[in-house]
Amino acid sequence: MYIYHDSRNPDFRSPSGAAPCGTPLRLRVKAGGLYRVNLRLWWKDSEILLPMKPVHGEVYECEFSLPSEPGLLWYYFVAEGDGRTWYYGNAADGLGGAGMLSEGQPAGYQVTVYDPAYETPQWMRDGMMLQIMVDRFHSVGEKDVRNLPPASYYHVHWDDDPALIINDDRYGDNCNNDYFGGNLRGVMAKLDYIQSLGVTVLYFNPIFKARSNHKYNTGDYMTVDPSFGTEADFRALCAECEKRGMRVILDGVFSHTGSDSLYFNKDGHYGPGGAYNDPDSPFREWYRFRQWPDDYECWWGFKTLPNVHEETDSYQDYIIRSDDSVTAHWIRAGAAGWRLDVADELPMEFIRRIRKRIRQERPDAALIGEVWEDPTNKVAYGETRCYSLGDTLDSCMNYPLRDALFDFFCYRIDAGLLVRKLENLRENMPAPFFYSEMNLLGSHDTPRAISVLADIGDMAPERVYRHPFMMNPEHYARGKRRMVAAWSMVCALPGMPCLYYGDEAGLTGMADPYNRATYPWGNEDADLVETYRRIMTTRMAAPVLRTGEMKLSAWGQDVVLVERFIEGGRDVFGRPAEDDRRVLAVNRCGEQRRIDFGGRVVELPPESAVWLTAKEEKKGKDIWKA
Repeated sequence: MYIYHDSRNPDFRSPSGAAPCGTPLRLRVKAGGLYRVNLRLWWKDSEILLPMKPVHGEVYECEFSLPSEPGLLWYYFVAEGDGRTWYYGNAADGLGGAGMLSEGQPAGYQVTVYDPAYETPQWMRDGMMLQIMVDRFHSVGEKDVRNLPPASYYHVHWDDDPALIINDDRYGDNCNNDYFGGNLRGVMAKLDYIQSLGVTVLYFNPIFKARSNHKYNTGDYMTVDPSFGTEADFRALCAECEKRGMRVILDGVFSHTGSDSLYFNKDGHYGPGGAYNDPDSPFREWYRFRQWPDDYECWWGFKTLPNVHEETDSYQDYIIRSDDSVTAHWIRAGAAGWRLDVADELPMEFIRRIRKRIRQERPDAALIGEVWEDPTNKVAYGETRCYSLGDTLDSCMNYPLRDALFDFFCYRIDAGLLVRKLENLRENMPAPFFYSEMNLLGSHDTPRAISVLADIGDMAPERVYRHPFMMNPEHYARGKRRMVAAWSMVCALPGMPCLYYGDEAGLTGMADPYNRATYPWGNEDADLVETYRRIMTTRMAAPVLRTGEMKLSAWGQDVVLVERFIEGGRDVFGRPAEDDRRVLAVNRCGEQRRIDFGGRVVELPPESAVWLTAKEEKKGKDIWKA
């Protein structure tokens, strides 16, 4: 007795992957030694058992229409034979494809059923993003300490290390009160450099007035932090970016505010009002006080970050609904969209309303979310949430991709499992979402990519020990080779690559705050900058690398091939496009690897990513070479 199903094989599931509402779906299994096979479906809170009909040989089939509304459908198979009941469901790792037979109820396969009208902005699918922490990027003009929050200071030297000062007496967190002087005019001055990398989208960490250098403890959503500049500076930057065909994404921190803010005002820096000081404050209903004023709900226990009640009408008016709401105001000022901090901690309806509102202001506005897991089936607060159905987000920060690539290059998984992980993401995501994912190797919340990929051992989780981890030349060279190979793969995959400022210049550093050093102007790794420029501009010059079809394959444990192709004059979205084919071979091994590809042996250098170029013979056979 046997049974087999492969969710990524169109012979067994058609169409494969996510599908629009109402799409006819055909599921098949191949089975022997059985007298009955049923299909069990789960949809929201209900389930149904459907008989599968034998069609030919040992193949059983069931065809039905997907639900008429977006959501997640789950399925597995129930087989009867030899007087016993057997189950066939998802693989043990939950990554789809070929499944497994079991005597108990298995994990189901996922079908993401999305809105047929779901569309993400084309500029995301075609884009290249750069993430910038404004204070750490570039400074223009004189530094005025009067523009800094209370008890803050400027570093004397641009190339100083960020400061780690743990304030145990008051809040138990890093003070984050050291500044370097980067500002919006500094970003403007470097647009030529940014554009030379092929970048088309700038994503800024929060730029609004706040007590810290990272600005995730918002003090005033309607005011640019004085240390960064003014709203006029922001509008001028957006206008200049628009002239260059570039866009700007802002960071929205809407799950909490700062305790030192116009709204909470615990420290009294905003006058006599605020939820902490005035029981009759119009902002008091934004917060959850267990006992006013000192016992209040806060984000992850940080008393400097009081949580807001997002479903409060007055808060939604302020952030979303009013004529000059926060989200609308900054879109009108020139932003092309928002990245939502801790999106999985926001109510789904709150996100839906933000997306609808910014699309009213700008039809091609984008909404990106911080979600660290698979955003199609994230479980948050006991609820399975899918952010890719067409009503909430256009994209997420693709940490699952980052994690998979780092696990591969650091020998925690092999090439086959890397391919499985990436194929599972593609299978679960609608194409508009998958091709708009914010694909990254690093961010302000992670150690620098080159430091992780150097793989120098203990990652030193305690903050106080993070700084001493310095790389010698051998470690740096290894991290650099692996980072270049990983970034090459990011730029070969569907999605919007996102470069964390300074990675291309060779910035190293473990976790916060050492991953937030200043851009090393004048001290860049020039070779690395040019390598990144070549990788990024190659992608931007080739439509096939942005919206072409994708095929992944593993060659042994160490080599992955990424094939991108356009056939028939149309890309995956049906847009006219020139037929093309590109193949990237990635070898993680510290030794040369040989593969037989297209009838020819190709030699791959150690820890490398190389494009295999094809030349047509007279007989029409492709010859491949690195």
